[in-house]
Amino acid sequence: MSELLTERDASAPRDELAELTGIRTGHSSAPTDATLGRLLPDFHRPDQDTELTADAVNGRLNAALRSVNEPKIIGAKLAASSTMLATLPEGGGDVSLTDEEALSWLTALNDVRLALGAMLGISEDTPDQLPADHPHAAHLDVYHWLTVIQELLVEAMM
Repeated sequence: MSELLTERDASAPRDELAELTGIRTGHSSAPTDATLGRLLPDFHRPDQDTELTADAVNGRLNAALRSVNEPKIIGAKLAASSTMLATLPEGGGDVSLTDEEALSWLTALNDVRLALGAMLGISEDTPDQLPADHPHAAHLDVYHWLTVIQELLVEAMM
């Protein structure tokens, strides 16, 4: 996941405004990769009943919002995953976290779940369990395990 985000960040177009102001901008278009698309979704999805449903308007609005905000979002996601990896005990075992580290873990776990869910094509129609011989059975089990870990972490933070 971190590699996908790093590649996305590094492939952002050269930005003259950033060179002048120090304010980085990123891609203006949504990722074509489904996993990245889940991690970096569009910012604006209007109701079908509004006047803003025209693709051109939505496209311009999302492009502007993405360009300004995507570098910060990617940076925050990478920082959270880095903190999580840095606070994992080398040999396994109990983990003690500060409030800030716990928030980073929560962010990173959520991103891993989103990425795995996108890779597996998880939807509301996905069964809770797949047959043992299904090629994604173990992956779905990991997805559910991450969900439980995330829930336990939220409860511990309350």
